[in-house]
Amino acid sequence: MAHRIKYLLAFLLLALISRVGAQEYDERHHEGDTAEVARESEAFDPGTFILEHIGDAYEWHILTVNGHHVSVPLPVIVYSTHPEHEGLHVFMSNKFHHGEHHGFRIAHDGNNKGKIVEQAADGSFVRPAVDISITKNVLALFVSVIIILSVFLSVAKRYKAHPDKAPAGLQGLMEPLILFVRDDIARPAIGHKYMRFMPYLLTIFFFILINNLTGLIPVFPFGANVTGNIAITLVLALLTFIITLGNSNRNYWIHIFNTPGVPWWLKIPLPLIPFIEFVGMLIKPFVLMVRLFANITAGHIIAIGFFSLIFIFGAKSAVMGYGMSIVSVTFTIFMTVLELLVAFIQAYVFTLLSALYFGSAVEEHHHKE
Repeated sequence: MAHRIKYLLAFLLLALISRVGAQEYDERHHEGDTAEVARESEAFDPGTFILEHIGDAYEWHILTVNGHHVSVPLPVIVYSTHPEHEGLHVFMSNKFHHGEHHGFRIAHDGNNKGKIVEQAADGSFVRPAVDISITKNVLALFVSVIIILSVFLSVAKRYKAHPDKAPAGLQGLMEPLILFVRDDIARPAIGHKYMRFMPYLLTIFFFILINNLTGLIPVFPFGANVTGNIAITLVLALLTFIITLGNSNRNYWIHIFNTPGVPWWLKIPLPLIPFIEFVGMLIKPFVLMVRLFANITAGHIIAIGFFSLIFIFGAKSAVMGYGMSIVSVTFTIFMTVLELLVAFIQAYVFTLLSALYFGSAVEEHHHKE
């Protein structure tokens, strides 16, 4: 229920931002102040503002001071097959501030908007053959991996050095979470074979949790929308799907193609139930992917949407801007507290559903004759 309310709130905010922005434009358009319209559109575009903060980029934007963007440039790594600049090219993304660099540029419109493109022989702009640049989300992934390794290597070292002592410090913080994944997720959902899947379940739980939490910290190198990137959630869902299929037993496939207890006429000659079960097997990773992506993205849209309202109403009058700032900051603080809870819930739900899928794959039935 909570996530449905969050989706509705995100939708209403986007609708309000669009409505107020359109009304402001209409008022100035009727007044004939087209120069003012152009200037304000250039100064603040709520749609672009939101998309830039929840999307990926080749640089890490920190703030804007008097129209000057303060950003951290990131490495661009591309391989081109174009005759004029064929080969591997490595340079920093701030080279694009001057427009084109070595035949590459950032597309500002079209299907490849925001991506690196190069000009083809026919004059059109296409993506390079290989683009493995370190983008904002990739850097955030490296940061989260460093955090995870630092935490667990430290905890493992203490366990090894003091196996008989009660956990303390970071070890005392992590142990309840590890036991929670083992005793409340893996063991009940999978059964006696749960230990086989514990490394993966622990990895995805803490990976999602840490990226969710760091995404709420608006300070470099945190604040990236990693788990709100559908490519990341797709990979996590595919890993769960592959592990499920790789550990599936005979009983798992019998329940898909010859479901016990279902009348034969629903299987032969038209395999209605087997088809539904097979589609359901494919839908499961899709649900995993969308659930995590949608929940995290909606939370970011709501928070940034409230900030956008400050500038939109401020453009109409200073009093309205200050009044909206109080409302926006209050709601943003509330949403941040809610997102802290959502960060844990989404890590728990993704891990639990993965464990349930693993449990169905290794489940064994002994039918009495």
